[in-house]
Amino acid sequence: MSSSDFQGPTTVFIGGGNMARSLIGGLIASGTPAAALRVAEPVPALRDALARDFGVSVFDDAIDAVSGAQTWVFAVKPQVMRAVCENLAVQARAAQPLAVSIAAGITAEQLERWLGGDIAVVRCMPNTPALLGAGVTGLYANARVAADGRAQVESLLASAGKTVWIDDEAKMDAVTAVSGSGPAYIFLLAEAMEAAARQQGLPDDAARKLVLQTVLGAARMLTESDEPPDELRRRVTSPGGTTQAAIETFEAGGFRDLVVKAIDKATERGRQLSAAND
Repeated sequence: MSSSDFQGPTTVFIGGGNMARSLIGGLIASGTPAAALRVAEPVPALRDALARDFGVSVFDDAIDAVSGAQTWVFAVKPQVMRAVCENLAVQARAAQPLAVSIAAGITAEQLERWLGGDIAVVRCMPNTPALLGAGVTGLYANARVAADGRAQVESLLASAGKTVWIDDEAKMDAVTAVSGSGPAYIFLLAEAMEAAARQQGLPDDAARKLVLQTVLGAARMLTESDEPPDELRRRVTSPGGTTQAAIETFEAGGFRDLVVKAIDKATERGRQLSAAND
């Protein structure tokens, strides 16, 4: 069945990069028919791969792709979002779609204004583990999004991981700083731990395996236990032991304050991106 013959609700992805591809794959795997999905993507190689791998209809022009679609998912870079939206403003005013954005630093008000106003908008901040179905997405809906719209977006993002609704959009920059950028903080810690392990004389392959499995195991304990992080930390920190020696070194180096400063800096950068793209 082609998308032109499909009679049910249609979702169009404007942009066919990694995050869009992940969401499309998740939707297909959960039973969404390929005919219900379209993708507008200017890069021929990405467009062809999506059509080949998932059987979805692909377009090089977003104006053609959005025709008749009820949900528009904007998966383009923040720097081009305004131009993409303004190019679709006439169609948006006529269709009144549910607009979903996964672009960092673009506010719901900006998206609505660029689309011509009076548009239901959900702003999303996923993180890269969403590509593995292990992510978390912060969500903010403007006043025009009804309960069924919220449910639709949750269903759209279900394959990417868990979702968290944020009532105050001003806090979305903090979501970006904590979870959107957060995987990089873990990667940096793993990178530093690997380097330290090698400095202690461990072979490269052993250092990598020890660090990666430790990060994975700790993450599972955090997510699969009802205990808060401080309690889990206390349980593995024996008085006078090796863990206590390491933790005291972290604390003496201002580890907690450094994390606060880093997240504050990332939050502020999110606000700057919103202003820069207005």
